[in-house]
Amino acid sequence: MTESNRPAHSLSSLERLWLTEAVRLREEHAGPLEDREANRLAQAAGGDLVSRIESRALWLAQRDGLFGALQHWRQGAQLALIVLLSLALLSGAGLALAALGDGQRPVNVFWALGSLLGLHLLMLLGWALGLAFAGDSAGSLGRLWLWLSEKLARDAQAAQLAPALLLLLQRQRLSRWALGLLVHGLWLVVLLAALLSLLALLATRRYGFVWETTILSGETFVALTQALGALPALLGFALPDAELIRASGDSALAVESARQAWAAWLVGVLLAYGVLPRGLLALLCLWRWRRGRAALALDLNLPGYSLLRDRLLPSSERLGVCDEAPQHLAEPQAGAAASNSAGALLVAIELDDRRPWPPALPKGLANAGVIDSREQRQRLLEQLTRFPPARLAIACDPQRSPDRGTLTLLSELARCAGATRIWLLQAQPGEALDSERLGDWQQALAKLGLSYANSAPLSWLETGHD
Repeated sequence: MTESNRPAHSLSSLERLWLTEAVRLREEHAGPLEDREANRLAQAAGGDLVSRIESRALWLAQRDGLFGALQHWRQGAQLALIVLLSLALLSGAGLALAALGDGQRPVNVFWALGSLLGLHLLMLLGWALGLAFAGDSAGSLGRLWLWLSEKLARDAQAAQLAPALLLLLQRQRLSRWALGLLVHGLWLVVLLAALLSLLALLATRRYGFVWETTILSGETFVALTQALGALPALLGFALPDAELIRASGDSALAVESARQAWAAWLVGVLLAYGVLPRGLLALLCLWRWRRGRAALALDLNLPGYSLLRDRLLPSSERLGVCDEAPQHLAEPQAGAAASNSAGALLVAIELDDRRPWPPALPKGLANAGVIDSREQRQRLLEQLTRFPPARLAIACDPQRSPDRGTLTLLSELARCAGATRIWLLQAQPGEALDSERLGDWQQALAKLGLSYANSAPLSWLETGHD
């Protein structure tokens, strides 16, 4: 089953709200959509205003291709995440190599520490400041992921989805936690890759460690080393003593215990001030995301939703509203109502008064008459929505042009029946059938995926086969 044909009930609550918000943004920027059938089906489904707005939006989203766009955006987001994860792994390994070098020269412990944790701490500080003062902080990694997701989606419709998702999340201040989870998760991958690479290098090469200074005293480095090592020491990592720290200021000690003490200190500091903070922040963001996701809801005070109140919860029916033409007519998807359909029905659309109607019908076939007005059209659609027929035959006069309104009505009627056939009537006695208009009808019906016949499909209506 393709995403465009995916049933709306299979969507998660977040996806339903997301698509509803995307439809609102689309109507806000491009004007109201042709939504007569969507409104009718939403009213027939019942429920409160929120559920009706959601039903309407999901029907429009499926008709206009937003279901497929959502799938394309998710695929682009997953691909963007894979790219960023790959870069994170390579960056982490690069940090470890830059910190320790090739082992030919002694490692300056504080330069190594700056290489491993410097950028991480700066970015963490920027994230915290953005969260405190801006209220939301996507971070550079979060913005990069959103940009890559949109570019990799390769769907014009998908361009509306990222803004819709951010607006939806920002109302509950969830975007900070959703994107924060992404940012901290990626940094956690970077630091874990650096930690594993660091352990691999320390296990396979012999490194000597020194510290160097020109203007600071040796006691300053002793105090700084012990202060940084206090937290790792609580986690069980060895802390170099004062004498060993002072001795390492002159040259790299060849003593194995000194190398191991400095290696343990470096690994412990990376774990305590890099991996653990990012891991804890990622867990915090995950907890806040899951907690706030359940509270997501539509904001009915927005103009796009408040204007739908009278149309979806009307105090009296309003018929005859003309909307802008959609870019394409929705395919009828015949058989969608087959699960609860029964009986057979014949209906005609805008027939000439001189044409005798209805024909003689076998017993058991219902006749819905001739549909000439919007009121008749609306009543019939509402009736078929509640009681869909198993088989529906629609008689049309091919002498009339197949205009947009008629084709839209045919699609709407076909979606209310288990199976549908169009009956293109013969010309009346003394009249010649316009072959060009007949060709237009046949082309239009073929484009909609509706079967048609030039003879009365009464046997099919009665028995289900010709």
